[in-house]
Amino acid sequence: MTKELLIYAVAIVFVWLVAMRLRSVKARQVLYLIASWIFYYSWGGWLIVVLIVSSLMNYGLGEWLKKKISAGRLWVGLLANLILLSTFKYLPLLGAAASDGSPLAAFKRILFPIGVSFWTFEALSYLLELYREEELEPTLVEFCLFMSFWPTVIQGPICRMSSLLPQFRQDWLVDEEDLSTGLRRVAIGTLMAALGLLMAGGLHAGAGVDALFGNTGARYTGIDVWFLIIGYGFQLYFSFCGWSHLMIGAARLFGIQLHENFDRPYLSTTPSMFWTRWHMSLSFWIRDFLFLPLATARREVWWRNLSLVISMFVFGLWHGGSVLYMMWGVYHGTLMVLHRQWQELRKRFGFEWTGFVPALISWAITFCAVCIGYIFFNAKNLKQAVGMLRAIASPHSYRHLTLDHSFCLMTFLLAAGYFAVIGAGTLLDRVAERTRETTTDASWLTHVFATLAKERWVWITPVVIVAALYLSVMFQPGHAETGPVMYALF
Repeated sequence: MTKELLIYAVAIVFVWLVAMRLRSVKARQVLYLIASWIFYYSWGGWLIVVLIVSSLMNYGLGEWLKKKISAGRLWVGLLANLILLSTFKYLPLLGAAASDGSPLAAFKRILFPIGVSFWTFEALSYLLELYREEELEPTLVEFCLFMSFWPTVIQGPICRMSSLLPQFRQDWLVDEEDLSTGLRRVAIGTLMAALGLLMAGGLHAGAGVDALFGNTGARYTGIDVWFLIIGYGFQLYFSFCGWSHLMIGAARLFGIQLHENFDRPYLSTTPSMFWTRWHMSLSFWIRDFLFLPLATARREVWWRNLSLVISMFVFGLWHGGSVLYMMWGVYHGTLMVLHRQWQELRKRFGFEWTGFVPALISWAITFCAVCIGYIFFNAKNLKQAVGMLRAIASPHSYRHLTLDHSFCLMTFLLAAGYFAVIGAGTLLDRVAERTRETTTDASWLTHVFATLAKERWVWITPVVIVAALYLSVMFQPGHAETGPVMYALF
C-alpha cells in the first residue's frame, strides 16, 4: 500500500500544481476529467469503457428526460442503469451457481468494474433530481466528470449533481482552510487505512480478520465470535472510513467539498442513529429516493415499518446478490422497526429513558446488535453464519478462547484506541472553546493547549503520516486479502 499511496500522492501534487495555474474553469474541468480517467484506469484497466459508456448513456437519458419530465421516461432511465448494474454485479453470481454445461455458466466470466455500484447510484440520483425538476444543466464534460471524479469513482462518497456541479464551475484559488483541512484528513485517512490492513492481515500469518473469517471449518466459541465480529467491524470501519477521509481530504485540497460518509458511528445509541452516521452518502440516498417515497405512499404505521424493512433489504441487495446480504438488510430493517416500537412504548407509558446509565445501556445494545449483523455481512456461507450465531447464543460456548491471543489483543487495543482518540478530540475542542470564552483569564498553558487544539492539523498531519508508514512497513507479516478499497467490490 505504501508504494501505491506515494505514487498517487505525487500524481495529486502534480495535478494540483497544474490546476492552480489554470485560470479557465473549462480547462480545469478537462484536466480533472483526464486525471479521473487515468486514476480509474490504474485500478480498473480496460473496464473504464463501461464507465464511459454509462456516462454517455446517462447524459443522453438526462437530456431526453429534460425535454419531457414524465414517470415513463424516468423509469426507462432507472431500468437502463439497473440492467447495466445487474449485468456486472448479479449475473456472474448466477453463472457461478450454474452447472458447467449450462448456458448460464458463461456469465461467471463477466468481469466486475470496480466502483460500478457507486457511480451507477450517482447516475440514478441525477435522473431522480431531474424528475424532481432540479435545475441541472451540465455539459457533457461536466457530466462525465461528475460520473468519474477520481475521489468518488472507486468507492464513494456517493455525491449528487446538485452539490458537485456548482463546485466544478467555481473559480478556484488556494485557500488556507482547504489546505489545512485537506492535509489533516489525508493524514488521518492514511493512518486508518494502515490500521485496516493491520486488522485484515494480523500480526502474523493466520491471525487476521481475513484468515479467521475465511476458516469456514473452524468451530469458534462465543468469546471467539465476539472478538471476530468486533475485529471485522473495526477493520471495515478503518478501511472504508480511512479511504473516505483520504478522498474527502484530497478533494478539499482542490477546494471541492464532498458529502461526508462517517460521523463516529460506533458511538450511536440507537440503530437509526447508526445509519445516520455510517456510510451516510448511501444511507441518505436510500432514505431520500427509496424510503421516503415508499413511506409516504400510505399512512398506516405498519406500511411505514414495512417500508423501513424494504429499504434496508434493498440496502443489502445493493451490496451483493447473496442470501446473507439480504438477511443482513432485513436484520437491520427489523432493528430499526423494533427501536420505533420501543419509542412508542415509552411514549404510551410515559417512561423516561435519559441520563448517563440509560445512554450507556443503549450504546452497548446498539453496538452489540450492529456487530452481530456483521456475521451476515462477512460470513462466507450460511452454515458458517448459523454456527457463529449459535455460538453467541449458547452459554456453554463461553468457557474458553481458541483464537490467536495476538488477534484478541490487537482488537481490544484498536477498539479502545478508537474511543480514546474520540475522547481526546472532544477534550481538545472543549479546551479551545473554553479558551475563546475566557480569553483574558486563561493561563499561558491553556493558551498553548487552545492553539494546539485549533491548529491541530499542523502537528497531527506529520505525526499521523509517520505512524501510518511505520504500521504499513513494520506490522504486515500476515497476508491481507482485503485492502483500503475493499468496499469498492460491493
